[in-house]
Amino acid sequence: MKRIFAITLCVITLSSCESFLDTESYDKKNTGNFPINVADAEQMVTGIYSTFSRAISDAAHTHFYAAELASDDRFGGGGENDRDMHGLDHLMNTQPNRFLPFWRARYQGIFRANTAIATMDNVTGWDNESQRNQLLGEVYFLRALFYFELSQLFGEVPLVIVPEAENLPKSPAADTYAQIGADLQQAISLLPATSYTNTTVGHATRWAAQALAARVFLFYTGYYEQNALPVAGGGEITQAQVVSWLDECIASSGHDLVGDFRNLWPYTNEYTAANYDYVRENGLHWAGDGNQETVFAVKFGTLVDWGDQYTLGYSNQYVLHFGMRSNNGQAGTFPFGQGWGAGPVNGRLWDQWRQAEPTDIRRTGSIINVDADLESYIYGADSQMEETGFWQKKYIPITAYRDGTLLPSYAIMADGAPTDMQLAHTQDLVLIRFADVLLMHSELTESAAGLNRVRARVNLGPVAYSLDALKRERRWELAFEGLRYFDLMRWHDAATALAAQEGAAIKNKGIDTQMRGFGGGYRARYEATGGFWPIPQNEIALSDGVLTQNAGWGTPEAEFPGW
Repeated sequence: MKRIFAITLCVITLSSCESFLDTESYDKKNTGNFPINVADAEQMVTGIYSTFSRAISDAAHTHFYAAELASDDRFGGGGENDRDMHGLDHLMNTQPNRFLPFWRARYQGIFRANTAIATMDNVTGWDNESQRNQLLGEVYFLRALFYFELSQLFGEVPLVIVPEAENLPKSPAADTYAQIGADLQQAISLLPATSYTNTTVGHATRWAAQALAARVFLFYTGYYEQNALPVAGGGEITQAQVVSWLDECIASSGHDLVGDFRNLWPYTNEYTAANYDYVRENGLHWAGDGNQETVFAVKFGTLVDWGDQYTLGYSNQYVLHFGMRSNNGQAGTFPFGQGWGAGPVNGRLWDQWRQAEPTDIRRTGSIINVDADLESYIYGADSQMEETGFWQKKYIPITAYRDGTLLPSYAIMADGAPTDMQLAHTQDLVLIRFADVLLMHSELTESAAGLNRVRARVNLGPVAYSLDALKRERRWELAFEGLRYFDLMRWHDAATALAAQEGAAIKNKGIDTQMRGFGGGYRARYEATGGFWPIPQNEIALSDGVLTQNAGWGTPEAEFPGW
């Protein structure tokens, strides 16, 4: 019987796909008739990439979103009924299956990658061996990335590396990371050493694989207190090996820092700039999606429909979620537009940053101070919760004027995006940036060269290397890019940093109050869970008990009671 796999967007779970896989088909793709040529192979790899949009269709239940709202630098926000946002901030549960869409999207991608790896040798007609290696290298990179995100979010997860339906328990973290290490070794060896172009950032490259290997190494060795990253089948990836990969990436990739940090973010785009004094006065101009500093990004487009859950993720839904709630996001807050109000910035970040680096342009380049930066702002708009008067500027709707009419996004003019505040967001989600490569290199080598190169870009003087200096630089440079929470985890700083949120000034529905912990407080919740999140209850039920719930979940203390 032929094993069938899907190229269209469908849900494949570990314990519920047996009947799907065992169905005989004579008019759909199966391993007897697909893939057979290069076009098939390219379609197969495209199907793996498409699972990014599947996850982002339900952005509030994803790796990036959780990392942002759970970090000490942002609160949950949203309205009084947006318990999912509040729960993420407090490391607490709000529904039994909140991460189910992400879990399924990532395992769907893994299943497709497993199928590609198992069947790529069936393909004939390659122009040359490097064409095959490019596609196969991308597949190994994507499988590694998917497993890494699952492992960061859930800790131990089932490890599936064959295109078969299996009902498996959680694998030890060392085994999953060993597979990630092996996949990244394969990706690095297969992907060509081709210099950056602006058409490559949406595809895995040798440089992206090297950078991801460094990120994986730092998280695994830090959080689990190991000296090396294991490799499936034997051996290990050492710190020296990771440094050599970053050396090559820095020297040969063609990636570099954009001249002005603020030009990384679309508030400097040409359609908005004409009416935005901050951009004009500082001579800024957006470097654009796919710029030289982007090592790997998720791309978005305009073929999006709010009523279609499968195409919703073709737009950058994080931008929508992180916009200001209605009654704001209009002319008075130009150029920052309307959204769901998730992720207000902790005011203590602003204060600590100003005290540590008072001349750092990244602070005002990354954070909106509503009292100083906006023409008018309404506190408590649409029952905004956990409000601080600070919002981040990196992933937020950016408005523009056309013939005197305010549009919900510059992308309506730039890309022909739909004229819809929920759908008009085409900005790349940058997962790996060259500045991060330089900072990881400094951390691994305990040297200041990369760190000071990042500082020099924003006209800050050089500093001697120390881990504390490195931690501060990562916090400033990479704020709001989905990395802070996991940095705190791997440095074993999370419990203390998260607990420090308690007592911070906030407003709930416009009324002054203070942030407080629930379920025993931030420290208790982190220590109970180790920073990991609950496995979706549906998956545990479908596994007939083979999967078990993570520590710290399924107890009364884990349930968010609400404000």
